[in-house]
Amino acid sequence: MDSAAISSKKQRSVVLGVTGSIAAYKSADLASLLVKQGHDVHVVMTRDATEFITPLTLQTLSKNPVTTSFYDEKQSWHPGHIALADRADLLLIAPATAHIIAELAHGLAGHPLAAIALATRAPILLAPAMNGKMWEHPATQENVASLGKRGIEFIGPEAGMLACGYEGVGRLWKIDEIAFRAEFLLARQENLIA
Repeated sequence: MDSAAISSKKQRSVVLGVTGSIAAYKSADLASLLVKQGHDVHVVMTRDATEFITPLTLQTLSKNPVTTSFYDEKQSWHPGHIALADRADLLLIAPATAHIIAELAHGLAGHPLAAIALATRAPILLAPAMNGKMWEHPATQENVASLGKRGIEFIGPEAGMLACGYEGVGRLWKIDEIAFRAEFLLARQENLIA
């Protein structure tokens, strides 16, 4: 796509959720790719995610402040997580841990990312990453099925060698394919794709 076509296209807002998985470091590449595609990227990290990658890294790549806590929201009367939920054209959580999947399935909102997921009316795409035994556990599979019935979409996980040393299903899907799926969902939302 040439630069004239990109500049004439409405800039879409992607809220990128990052959770506490070893795959969190890959969110830097994903944020960078989404920005290169012309999106306004707002990163929201869980506290555990900050143990794997710094908010400063994602702030620099996204060119926007990173939300890590409800207490980051002191600059306005309007709650920041609600503003992000309203602004989002897509909520993309990559990596999505078993924990965030369970929180979303049960409607918990103990941190900004889960609260945004409850409040947004934008499409939601989850890219799971976890130990294969956790992914295959009946509780996780029930949570995935429950979210699927609510229209939340999943990409992955894929099979391979996991960070924990096990071989199995649980690896984060390829970043460029996650970005492609995000682009598809954004286009579908705008009725560009039937």
